[in-house]
Amino acid sequence: MIIVTGAAGFIGSNLVAALAEMGSEDIVVCDYLGAQEKWRNLAKHEISDIIEPNELFAFLERNSTIIKTIFHMGAISSTTETNLDLIVKNNFRLSIDLWNWCSVKQVNFIYASSAATYGEGKEGFNDDGSCDALAKLLPMNPYGWSKHLFDKRIAKLVADGAKRPPQWAGLKFFNVYGPNEYHKGSQQSVVPQVFKQIMETGKAKLFESHNSKYADGCQLRDFVWVGDCVDVMMWLFQNPSINGLFNCGTGQARSFKELVETVFSSLSKKPKITYIPTPEKIRDKYQYFTEANMDRLHSAGYNRKFTALEIGVKQYVQKYLISTDPYR
Repeated sequence: MIIVTGAAGFIGSNLVAALAEMGSEDIVVCDYLGAQEKWRNLAKHEISDIIEPNELFAFLERNSTIIKTIFHMGAISSTTETNLDLIVKNNFRLSIDLWNWCSVKQVNFIYASSAATYGEGKEGFNDDGSCDALAKLLPMNPYGWSKHLFDKRIAKLVADGAKRPPQWAGLKFFNVYGPNEYHKGSQQSVVPQVFKQIMETGKAKLFESHNSKYADGCQLRDFVWVGDCVDVMMWLFQNPSINGLFNCGTGQARSFKELVETVFSSLSKKPKITYIPTPEKIRDKYQYFTEANMDRLHSAGYNRKFTALEIGVKQYVQKYLISTDPYR
C-alpha cells in the first residue's frame, strides 16, 4: 500500500497518475476535496481509498503492517498565505508527526520541500542538506520558512543519529508547471495564466522588472515540467537505498519572456506582451533568479534528462490547455 497526502493537488495528483499506471500497489489518497473541481484531478485513476487528513493517523495505525511508502505532498502551498498558525500546523507539525510515525513503523518517507527555502538565493541553490548549510538560508515568506523549518529539523535528527525511516528523501521543487493545477487560482504557474489571457485578449501580461540587473520579462526561473518531478519521485520509490535532500528542477534558468513566447508559439500566434508593475505587497519578496544545482541528484544515480522549456510548454498547451478535458 502507498499513501499520498495532498493527492488531489497539483503535484500529488500527477504522482497518483504515475503510481496508478504502474498498477502494482494499492494507492490511498489523503486530501480534502472541498467544493472545487479537485476531484477531477483524480477521476481517471484507480485508487483504493480516499481519507481526510484528520483521519490519517487512525488509518495509518489500522494498516501499519501493509504500508510501504508515504509520499507527503500535502501542504499549504500559497506563498501569500499569512496565517502562520495554520501554516505551521499543516506544513511543519503534520510533517514531523508523519516522520516520527514512519520512523517507528519503518515505512519509507518521501516528501515535498520547496525552492522557496532558498529565499533570495544569495547563498546559491545548492541542495546541501547539512545543518550548517541549511542554517545559512533565509526564506522570504512564511511558506518557504515552514518548509525550511522541516528540512532543518530532519537534518538535525539525521545528524544526531536519531531513529529514522528506512528511506527518506525530500525534494526542493522549483517552478513546476503542468496539468491539474487549475484549482490553484492565482497560484497557478504562469503558463495557464497567460494562456487564458491570450485566448481572451490576444495579449499576455508580465511583471515589470524593479531590479536594474534585469530587463522587463527577463526575470529568470528554473521552470520544471511536472512529469519530470514525478519521474524523480518514481525513481526514488524504485531505489529505496537513496536518502537525502535533493533539488528538483532542470538546472537551467529561463526567462518569463521566453516562456510566454513559447505559449504564443504553441498557439501559432505572434507574441504580444505588455508589462505591468509588480504589486507592492510582493515586490520586496520577489525572486529575480532561481536555478537548481542538480549535481547531487545526478551523483545519486538519476540520469534521465529534464524536459526542455519549449517541449514542456508546447505539450502542456497542445495536449491539455486547449483540450476539452485538460486533466491528466
